[in-house]
Amino acid sequence: MTASFTRRSLLSLAGVTGIGLAVAACSSGDDGKGAGKGSGADGGGSSTPTAKPVAKSLSPAQVPLAGGVTITVAGTGLAAVKGVTVGGIAARDVQATATKVTFTAPHQAMYTAGSADVALFTSEITPSPSANQSSDGNGSAANDGQTGATQDSATATPTPTTAPVPDASAAVATSTLAYAALTDVDRQLQYAMAHWKDYNLAEYGTMNPIGGDCANYVSQTLIARGWEQRSDWYNRSAGAEHSATWTYCPTMDPWLTTNAAEFGLTRRSLDERDKVKVGDIVFYDWNDNDSPDHTTIVSEVFTEPDGTIRIKSASHNQDGPYRDLDEMITVQHPGGTAWFHTFDA
Repeated sequence: MTASFTRRSLLSLAGVTGIGLAVAACSSGDDGKGAGKGSGADGGGSSTPTAKPVAKSLSPAQVPLAGGVTITVAGTGLAAVKGVTVGGIAARDVQATATKVTFTAPHQAMYTAGSADVALFTSEITPSPSANQSSDGNGSAANDGQTGATQDSATATPTPTTAPVPDASAAVATSTLAYAALTDVDRQLQYAMAHWKDYNLAEYGTMNPIGGDCANYVSQTLIARGWEQRSDWYNRSAGAEHSATWTYCPTMDPWLTTNAAEFGLTRRSLDERDKVKVGDIVFYDWNDNDSPDHTTIVSEVFTEPDGTIRIKSASHNQDGPYRDLDEMITVQHPGGTAWFHTFDA
């Protein structure tokens, strides 16, 4: 019996008896030198390939428009995850193990209900403040008291450049969650974003022809938050009838202070911005004469890596969803100041 005949016979027999895997392993490569390559069995520098990240479940599946909720993504192979985006917005507090990733959900970009992609990345993603937009289609710029540039065209600004965010298509694993208007603050900001440039003229009219619509807009957002009109604070017949406390900053500000206990508000100075939350009210004094010229609703509170707290606001006059407080009192109105009426709960 020749050696070649013996080998052919063994291979034929292996196909019948089920020992083919053993034979193949012994005969792979030259003189068996390839045996065990890639298996990690001999400890010769090879290792088992890392499992591909898989997101199997996400909880909770529904979150408030304002975010702030801790999200857990369960799955496998997740230890390498370092960054997360939700609807294209970078999440904070990302922590990962082999079987789960946790993070704090950011607010929905424009406080709009709906589904959002959750994307997991192996690189860190630095959160950045929301970029402002401008629209003066309702003639509000003329009533802002400013002398030149809008925030979008100002050449000097303390607002940092928005960091690029990777597309979800580059993620190592994905899931989805749903944003919904679950709280009073959600409903307030949902309204604010829906009407920062599309004025609700049919219901509240506009006060631009008589000096500016900022207080009218802020009052509307408070109604969306759950407040009710009353004899000393109202807007009726699409603005044809209205109280000064509803539409005029110098009257609205002291009225809020007088009724602070009833409304659950606290008046705070500019250096108390660490107490400010989304939905709080801001008043501005452009020339620092103790009489407010402007009011807005806080739409974002962003903490920089160095601990600086940045306040963004939605407003009319100028119309914008994320106007930067510091820019407003330095670049746009040098020497200006601001203060807050914050909600206690």
